[in-house]
Amino acid sequence: MLLLALDTATPAVTVALHDGTDVIASSSQVDARRHGELLLPAVDRLLAGAGRGLDAVTGIVVGVGPGPYTGLRVGLMTADTFGLALGVPVHGLCTLDGLAYASDLEGPFVVATDARRKEVYWARYDNSRTRVSGPAVDRPADIADEVAGLPSVGAGALLYPDTFPEAYEPEHVSAAALASLAAERLVRGEELPAPRPLYLRRPDAQAPKNYKVVTPK
Repeated sequence: MLLLALDTATPAVTVALHDGTDVIASSSQVDARRHGELLLPAVDRLLAGAGRGLDAVTGIVVGVGPGPYTGLRVGLMTADTFGLALGVPVHGLCTLDGLAYASDLEGPFVVATDARRKEVYWARYDNSRTRVSGPAVDRPADIADEVAGLPSVGAGALLYPDTFPEAYEPEHVSAAALASLAAERLVRGEELPAPRPLYLRRPDAQAPKNYKVVTPK
């Protein structure tokens, strides 16, 4: 097994290689505006540093969000392209699950990432491997009662201390955590979700309404 994992659902452009036992290489860069520029060079550097060719990859793991439309689709389209070119399966994992896994928290907690517009993407977990609700997108004040008393991780939690007073790192997801979680589940024979995006809301770009149609006379 050699999994190539990547995620662009948060400001982090993150990639990793996992051999079925351990993460053998990983890289993360935080830049919310340059996902498209940074992702492929990061993959190239990762493979070169690990001394592996792309043709050695046996599966792709990609974070499916939730996340902003523009950033999220960079990772998903790249993963689909690699899968088609190599003839290998492409597995999706919820980005929030990767954050939960990396937290190592046991007992109920919340993962929250920044959804912009003064909102967060969030989900609730029983432990670092078990999501029990979500993901959803809400204003922090609207979910204060639901998350009261629970520790939390993620950039969204760190942004809103009134709602998430007990907030911890990691701030952004790492592909290393996604790869480790995926490998763990695959070794157990579990079927991973399809790589379908969790946008949770419509994109900002909309077709204009009530525009004037001009036709030749």
